[in-house]
Formats: sequence, C-alpha cells, structure tokens
Amino acid sequence: MPAPAARTSRSHDHQPCWPDRPDGRQYRAGHRPYGPARHHRRADRPERATAGPPARADLRRLHPTGRRRRQPRQPPRLRHLLAPHPRKWGPRRLDEPTPLEIRQFAEEVRRHAVVRRNHRGGAAAAEHLISALRCVYHYAIADRLLDPADNPATRVDKPRRQPSLRHALPDAALAAIIAVAAETGNDPGLDSLILRLHVETACRRGGALALRRQDLDVEQCLVLLREKGQTQRWQPVSPTLMAALVAHDDERGNGAPAGQLLRYHNGKPVGRRRYDHLWQRIGKHLPWVAVQQISVHWLRHTTLTWVERHYSYAIARAYAGHADSSDAGATVTYVKATLQEIAQALAGLTGERHPLADADPMTAMLTVPTPMGT
Repeated sequence: MPAPAARTSRSHDHQPCWPDRPDGRQYRAGHRPYGPARHHRRADRPERATAGPPARADLRRLHPTGRRRRQPRQPPRLRHLLAPHPRKWGPRRLDEPTPLEIRQFAEEVRRHAVVRRNHRGGAAAAEHLISALRCVYHYAIADRLLDPADNPATRVDKPRRQPSLRHALPDAALAAIIAVAAETGNDPGLDSLILRLHVETACRRGGALALRRQDLDVEQCLVLLREKGQTQRWQPVSPTLMAALVAHDDERGNGAPAGQLLRYHNGKPVGRRRYDHLWQRIGKHLPWVAVQQISVHWLRHTTLTWVERHYSYAIARAYAGHADSSDAGATVTYVKATLQEIAQALAGLTGERHPLADADPMTAMLTVPTPMGT
C-alpha cells in the first residue's frame, strides 16, 4: 500500500506565483517581492488627478456625519434636520436638487414639525432646514465641488420670521417673579443672584453661565460678558451685585480664577437646567408665567426697554451688546454710547451710584486746567 502523501501547509496552497529572483532561485513562500517588480507595478498605476472637481460629488460627501468628510460640529437643530438628508438625497449629485424640490422638502418638514407648547406652525423648522442646506452647499463651494451659480439653496427664500411674543414685563410682574424666586426652591440665594444679574446686565443665559471669577473688575464694578458670536464686552453692575458675586465665589468657588462663577452649594457649576427648573417653579406659583411661557430672556426685554425709554436708543443698543449693522447708516459709527453712559443708565435703573457714572464726560473734557501758581 503506497504511503500517503505528505500534507503541505495550507499557506503554501494559496501563495501567488511570483517571478523568479534575478539569481535564478525561487522566492520563499509567503515572501512578497520588493525591488524593480514593485516599482514596475506602481508605474502602471494611473496618475492621481491634481486639480478639478471630482467626477461625481454627492450630498453624502458634504454631510457632517459622512465617512469621507467630517465638517465642524453643527448645532443640534441643524444636525436633527440634516439627519434625513443623506437618506433622502444622499446618492444624488450636488447640482441635481432643484429649488422647487427644496421648497417641497421644507414644506414637508414644516408639516411634520414636533408640536410643542410654543409651536407656531412649523415655520422655524422650515427655516432651519433651508439654513442647513445652505450650510452644506457653502462647504461644497468652498471645496470647489460646485460652482456658486449652481447653488439651488440660495434661490429658495426662507419663510418670513414671525414677530416675537416677548415683551417688557410690568414692574408689578417683575417684582412678583423676584419674590417667588427668593422665597421658594432649594437655593433661593442662587436664584435671586441669577435674576438680579440678568436684570442689571440684560445678558443672555449663555453670558451668565460663562462668567468667571477673573471676569470681575471689583474696583470699577464691571463684568466681562462672553456671549454668542464670540463677542465680549465689559458691562457695568451695581456695587451691591458686585459684592454678591464676590461673596458667592468666596463661598462656593473652587479657587480657580478661570472656573465658572455660578455654582451650587456643593460646588458643582450651574447649568442650563437650573434655569428650566427655576421658571417651572415660578410658573407653579404664578400661573400667568407658565401660560405666557416667560423665560429669562424676558428680563432682557424688560431692562433694554426701560433703558431706551429713559435714555436713548444708542445707549440701549450698547447696553444690549448688539453689533453695529451696516444698514443703520454711517452715523452710528460716530454716536456709539460710551461705557460711562451705560453706567449712568445702570445707576438710574438701580438707584445706586456707580464709580464710572459720577462725572459728566463732556464736563471733564471741556474743563480748562488752572495754571500753576495762580
């Protein structure tokens, strides 16, 4: 009986057949040739294109969650609206969607918008969708994947934005809100400090949460507000509020100048949810607060309306920290309110003297100094 053939390694059965070495010997099994043959295979490859748009650029290429290209993190609203975007139009070319199709897509988003208490017909959802598509096409044009003339999103008008329902609160209503915040809850001191900070500075919620210990100028009673759009501005506050902010940091701060200022009893930084719980609690004691959906942004309307009525539009604009717009005319460049005028408005609002509001700026500039020896 003949002896069975010796079993060979399975790896040898699947080795590719490489050419012989220059010295006539065979390559070892599992060893890939390097040298002239490898360079020869590279030379056979077609040269990579160095310029010009790709032959086919689809919408998935520009989507923030795509695999090939990751764009900077988008706001939650844009990410939510862009989520069905690659499934609906992903395989299509960038220049295929028409303005009519975008309008139909926006109308579909408007009809299926989530209905909440502040629902106003879904116009905001349609506006955010068009903004998201414009953002996608903006990246496509920047990467030279599309000609600017072929951008269909710019030829679709956004829905007209409805006027805001927020307005300035009457004095009695504001006093009732402050009283409820100071008498209820598990941290009335923190809630009262938050409300007073927003009433005096008319800052946004993000500006209050971004406040740090090093942003306090105790001597001149100024706070540095860092708000949306990477804007920064010095805002006057009353001596009473400045003392309360310093005491709050001494009691609850972690000692780091760059740490967040507003904190709980346990030292944990305050977040956005604190504002939600605060206004939910106030709404339980004051039903009209819940019905009108009053939030901290209403305090900004209240303060700025008071400043505009008692002083001027220029001072109210500077008090709010609004950037100069090009459609306001060239005169706005020359009549911007000064920090001293903002401090004077704050002194009239709080009834307290402010270090920057003691002297009249024009009087100080026009005073002629007395000659020496007279």
